[in-house]
Amino acid sequence: MNSAAAIRITPVRVAELLPEGQPMPVYVHVIDYAGGRVLVDTGLTKLHPAVEDMDPRLSPLNEQDFDIQSVDIVVNTHLHFDHCGGNHLFAGKPIYVQRQELDDARNQDDYTIPEWVDAPGVEYVPVDGELELFPGLRLLPAPGHTRGSQIVVIDGDQGPTIIAGDTAVWFDELDNPRTEGQRLVRSLNPETVWLTHEHQPWEPGTTAAP
Repeated sequence: MNSAAAIRITPVRVAELLPEGQPMPVYVHVIDYAGGRVLVDTGLTKLHPAVEDMDPRLSPLNEQDFDIQSVDIVVNTHLHFDHCGGNHLFAGKPIYVQRQELDDARNQDDYTIPEWVDAPGVEYVPVDGELELFPGLRLLPAPGHTRGSQIVVIDGDQGPTIIAGDTAVWFDELDNPRTEGQRLVRSLNPETVWLTHEHQPWEPGTTAAP
């Protein structure tokens, strides 16, 4: 995994939210490499009264042409409802999340949808800080959107590819980084950054520099 050619990242659209009537896509990201398959975030699979105001339109993984069993490892960038609502599909598989994030999701009111976090059979691997999952693939804490947010960093010949979840929601937040997590992403000089709510990845030079 020391070369970008050794991996393939596939965005999969699993929902669309309509906060204040403005369409916002929800993507999860599949990492395929020689050793297996990693899924970053799981989207959501059903409606819930807590998010009715966002009028979700769902296309969950289990209703797509997607092999749930092909996933070896799941990573949650954080545990807001649109990132962990499909965790139950991967019961029995390791789900890596920062320990801070798991604690906050379980103990803070109005943080997420608790029954989606601790769905039957869901098995978390709490992470404390940086973790190398495999050679060339790291998890890094990236606080800002939440205290326990993390990013996935994949080494590449021209710079890393990053899957950032909601560390940045819009491109402008990478062009003009404000949080610790956003500044971390920029400091890594990434070639490409995939975000949950953007159709295309952010790349340096495509928009105004900070």
